[in-house]
Amino acid sequence: MEKPISRQLHGASDFSYIPLALALPKLAGFENKKTAALLTKVMAGNILAVGLFTRAEWGAFKKIPFKTHLLLDVVAGTLAIGAPWLLGFSKNKAARNAFLLLGGFSLLAGTLSKPEEMPKYRELGEQQ
Repeated sequence: MEKPISRQLHGASDFSYIPLALALPKLAGFENKKTAALLTKVMAGNILAVGLFTRAEWGAFKKIPFKTHLLLDVVAGTLAIGAPWLLGFSKNKAARNAFLLLGGFSLLAGTLSKPEEMPKYRELGEQQ
Protein backbone atom coordinates (compact mmCIF):
# COMPACT_ATOMS: atom_id res chain seq x y z
CA MET A 1 0.00 0.00 0.00
CA GLU A 2 1.28 3.42 -0.94
CA LYS A 3 1.38 5.60 2.16
CA PRO A 4 -0.34 8.95 1.48
CA ILE A 5 1.32 11.21 4.08
CA SER A 6 4.63 12.84 3.15
CA ARG A 7 7.26 13.70 5.73
CA GLN A 8 6.46 17.39 5.31
CA LEU A 9 2.72 16.86 5.78
CA HIS A 10 3.45 14.67 8.78
CA GLY A 11 5.33 17.56 10.39
CA ALA A 12 2.35 19.85 9.82
CA SER A 13 0.06 17.28 11.42
CA ASP A 14 2.34 17.05 14.46
CA PHE A 15 2.21 20.78 15.00
CA SER A 16 -1.58 20.80 14.64
CA TYR A 17 -1.82 17.96 17.18
CA ILE A 18 -0.16 20.04 19.91
CA PRO A 19 -2.79 22.82 20.20
CA LEU A 20 -5.57 20.24 19.76
CA ALA A 21 -4.26 18.15 22.67
CA LEU A 22 -3.84 21.25 24.84
CA ALA A 23 -7.34 22.54 24.05
CA LEU A 24 -9.24 19.26 24.42
CA PRO A 25 -9.84 19.37 28.20
CA LYS A 26 -11.63 22.70 27.84
CA LEU A 27 -13.29 21.93 24.50
CA ALA A 28 -14.57 18.53 25.58
CA GLY A 29 -15.34 19.53 29.16
CA PHE A 30 -13.03 17.36 31.24
CA GLU A 31 -10.88 20.08 32.81
CA ASN A 32 -11.89 18.78 36.24
CA LYS A 33 -10.45 15.32 35.50
CA LYS A 34 -6.92 16.14 36.65
CA THR A 35 -5.22 12.97 35.39
CA ALA A 36 -6.75 13.21 31.92
CA ALA A 37 -6.15 16.96 31.65
CA LEU A 38 -2.51 16.59 32.75
CA LEU A 39 -1.97 13.72 30.33
CA THR A 40 -3.05 15.89 27.37
CA LYS A 41 -0.24 18.30 28.34
CA VAL A 42 2.24 15.44 28.60
CA MET A 43 1.19 14.14 25.20
CA ALA A 44 1.46 17.57 23.59
CA GLY A 45 4.90 18.03 25.16
CA ASN A 46 5.98 14.62 23.89
CA ILE A 47 4.93 15.42 20.33
CA LEU A 48 6.72 18.77 20.54
CA ALA A 49 9.94 17.26 21.92
CA VAL A 50 10.03 14.39 19.45
CA GLY A 51 9.25 16.79 16.58
CA LEU A 52 11.99 19.21 17.54
CA PHE A 53 14.56 16.40 17.68
CA THR A 54 13.48 14.65 14.47
CA ARG A 55 15.76 14.62 11.45
CA ALA A 56 13.22 16.37 9.22
CA GLU A 57 12.55 19.80 7.77
CA TRP A 58 10.85 21.01 10.94
CA GLY A 59 13.31 19.49 13.42
CA ALA A 60 15.49 22.01 15.24
CA PHE A 61 18.09 19.53 16.49
CA LYS A 62 17.81 16.68 13.94
CA LYS A 63 18.91 13.76 16.13
CA ILE A 64 16.04 11.23 15.81
CA PRO A 65 15.60 9.42 12.46
CA PHE A 66 12.17 9.96 10.91
CA LYS A 67 11.47 6.20 11.02
CA THR A 68 12.04 6.27 14.78
CA HIS A 69 9.72 9.29 15.01
CA LEU A 70 7.00 7.26 13.27
CA LEU A 71 7.51 4.35 15.66
CA LEU A 72 7.22 6.74 18.63
CA ASP A 73 3.95 8.07 17.16
CA VAL A 74 2.54 4.54 17.01
CA VAL A 75 3.62 3.85 20.60
CA ALA A 76 2.14 7.17 21.80
CA GLY A 77 -1.10 6.44 19.96
CA THR A 78 -1.38 2.99 21.47
CA LEU A 79 -0.75 4.35 24.97
CA ALA A 80 -3.27 7.16 24.44
CA ILE A 81 -5.96 4.68 23.39
CA GLY A 82 -5.30 2.57 26.49
CA ALA A 83 -4.88 5.51 28.89
CA PRO A 84 -8.54 5.88 29.94
CA TRP A 85 -8.60 2.30 31.20
CA LEU A 86 -5.01 2.21 32.46
CA LEU A 87 -5.36 5.47 34.39
CA GLY A 88 -8.94 5.12 35.57
CA PHE A 89 -10.91 7.76 33.68
CA SER A 90 -12.71 5.52 31.18
CA LYS A 91 -16.12 6.25 32.73
CA ASN A 92 -15.75 9.93 31.81
CA LYS A 93 -17.11 9.81 28.25
CA ALA A 94 -15.58 13.12 27.17
CA ALA A 95 -12.09 12.30 28.42
CA ARG A 96 -12.23 8.72 27.13
CA ASN A 97 -13.35 9.82 23.66
CA ALA A 98 -10.74 12.61 23.56
CA PHE A 99 -8.00 10.05 24.18
CA LEU A 100 -9.42 7.71 21.57
CA LEU A 101 -9.29 10.65 19.14
CA LEU A 102 -5.72 11.61 20.08
CA GLY A 103 -4.59 8.00 19.95
CA GLY A 104 -6.22 7.41 16.60
CA PHE A 105 -4.62 10.59 15.25
CA SER A 106 -1.16 9.39 16.35
CA LEU A 107 -1.68 5.85 15.05
CA LEU A 108 -2.84 7.09 11.66
CA ALA A 109 0.00 9.60 11.37
CA GLY A 110 2.55 6.98 12.36
CA THR A 111 1.28 4.23 10.09
CA LEU A 112 0.20 6.23 7.03
CA SER A 113 3.33 8.37 6.67
CA LYS A 114 5.99 7.51 4.11
CA PRO A 115 9.05 6.41 6.11
CA GLU A 116 11.49 8.38 3.96
CA GLU A 117 14.42 9.97 5.72
CA MET A 118 15.32 13.56 4.87
CA PRO A 119 18.17 13.77 2.32
CA LYS A 120 21.54 14.71 3.84
CA TYR A 121 21.90 17.82 1.65
CA ARG A 122 18.68 19.23 3.18
CA GLU A 123 19.85 18.37 6.68
CA LEU A 124 23.05 20.32 6.11
CA GLY A 125 21.22 23.24 4.53
CA GLU A 126 23.07 22.82 1.24
CA GLN A 127 21.66 23.23 -2.24
CA GLN A 128 21.47 20.22 -4.52
